[in-house]
Amino acid sequence: MNDVTEKSVVNAPVTEACPLSVVVPLYNEEESVGPLITTINKALKDYAASWELVLVDDGSNDNTVAVVRKSLEAGNAHVHLIQLQRNFGQTAAMQAGIDHARGDVIVTMDGDLQNDPIDIPRMVARLLREDLDLLSGWRKDRHDNLVMRKIPSRIANRLIGSITGVRLHDYGCSLKVYRATVIKNIRLYGEMHRFIPAWVATNTSPLRIKEEVVKHHARQYGESKYGISRAYRVLLDLMFVYFFMRFRARPGHFFGRIGLVMGGLGGLILTYLVFIKLVFGEQIGSRPLLLLGVLLVVVSIQFFTTGIMSEMMTRTYYESSDTRPYILTQRSQAEGDDDLPWKLPPQAGSPE
Repeated sequence: MNDVTEKSVVNAPVTEACPLSVVVPLYNEEESVGPLITTINKALKDYAASWELVLVDDGSNDNTVAVVRKSLEAGNAHVHLIQLQRNFGQTAAMQAGIDHARGDVIVTMDGDLQNDPIDIPRMVARLLREDLDLLSGWRKDRHDNLVMRKIPSRIANRLIGSITGVRLHDYGCSLKVYRATVIKNIRLYGEMHRFIPAWVATNTSPLRIKEEVVKHHARQYGESKYGISRAYRVLLDLMFVYFFMRFRARPGHFFGRIGLVMGGLGGLILTYLVFIKLVFGEQIGSRPLLLLGVLLVVVSIQFFTTGIMSEMMTRTYYESSDTRPYILTQRSQAEGDDDLPWKLPPQAGSPE
């Protein structure tokens, strides 16, 4: 997973190219959005295929939209502005941009100029050359506050990698390159943008997810929207991701495991109490242990029934919709079972 190509961060020549969409969520970036558009235009001026820039305004209350509109009037017809009705958060803004992106390859990045667009052509070329589904940026030389940003980020990266099984150095880097057919199969909610590599791993092989060293600049304009206060939300979201990665198609296993543990403990307690009652004749009716044993057994039954209900809901979901518990990469023949050839039996009297 940690197959990182550390190359000179220059604009490498693009030997392969396909239609590209660059998605940038914006929130109160009036000072940086103008230079951002200019920098992206410069970085992709020699790109060998068509490309577009999708800017998603996430309910900014400054002049971000006005600056973008001024850029559009200046002749940047390839720049598309999407305005959300209010501030829905970075994850929703990113999802909106991905939904409206038309390229075969989709790049996401922040709008604060800390990501460098000059890395985009090199990352796109590697994604296509190595037939990857996701190439994530790694801010190896990160220009952020050590205590407030770097240390919490390192702890979070290791924790996320250990729980999800997708080990990357830098989950928080917004500069990522995706194959559109993969990322458009993933729906992002809440604040799940930081776990996108883990979500991608539920739709493709982790071997098709790698990372690339990228430039990182200190913030030039405005204030950071991130802080240490987000740590508790990361932990809650991580629990949610773990559940869906492991038990999305079989939630009964999750609740059943808890039920087995509690039922086993309750059974052991009750067996012990019956033993001392019958063998030693001790009174057990007033013992708190009896209440605990009964409570554990009752709770285990509740978990079992919850598991059964969740399994029924999962079956209903898959059977009542067009959703399948698998995703095809490709098939060797044309679509439609009627078009696929059959192996015919040998005719009588003819050689096999």
